[in-house]
Amino acid sequence: MIITNETIDLNTPTGVMRTYVYRPVNAGQYPAIIFYSEIFQQTAPIARTAAIMAGHGFVVLVPEVFHELNPIGTVLGYDDAGKDKGNEDKWAKPLEAHDTDTQAMIDFVTQQTYCNGRVGAMGVCIGGHLAYRAALNPKIEAACCLYATDIHSDTLPAAEGNNSFERTPDIKGELMMIWGKQDPHVPNEGRFKIHHKLIDSEVNFTWHEFNAQHAFMRDEGDRYDPEIALKVYGMSVAFFKRILTA
Repeated sequence: MIITNETIDLNTPTGVMRTYVYRPVNAGQYPAIIFYSEIFQQTAPIARTAAIMAGHGFVVLVPEVFHELNPIGTVLGYDDAGKDKGNEDKWAKPLEAHDTDTQAMIDFVTQQTYCNGRVGAMGVCIGGHLAYRAALNPKIEAACCLYATDIHSDTLPAAEGNNSFERTPDIKGELMMIWGKQDPHVPNEGRFKIHHKLIDSEVNFTWHEFNAQHAFMRDEGDRYDPEIALKVYGMSVAFFKRILTA
């Protein structure tokens, strides 16, 4: 599908959140996917992923995940300075603020004539965690979580008892969990911990591990694996179509 994109500024309880919207040009009603980025916000690889998913018949929203902590339009570099600033932001923003961001995007997109009212979530790295977190919202019917960091370690700030790992039993939608076996950020014991929690919580999920490193989907840098990335794109499109267009 040919797509178009636009920029919107959404009001949230913690400030204005710039959000990039990608969607098919053809008239119709399409399901929505909230796509959460890495700590670097909407870089070129993130924009390309959003465009790929939109081209398969989805409305894709990419929020600036740390909008409270940076000027609107901030994109951090894939370098030490960008990594340091992104991690600083990650540890400064409580999960509850991400929850209200998610609700603001749901409220917006479900009111648009080009949306069929059904919403999923997708994310990479911390964005994978935020997609998992978004699935706590009953409106999120499906979440694709790619090499999600900080779930097993409980390192993101949240009120007592409100971290994402503890809240796993509250997830009602279906999850697709995707991992790289050579990912140092989520080692074997971390993945096993999440896997067992999902089973014990009776969450509906599938689990996929690849011989790949962290950020294997990012088409910049030496960790990119084009073959696995293409496979995962296909899996993600089929996952969302099955659930959100049924």
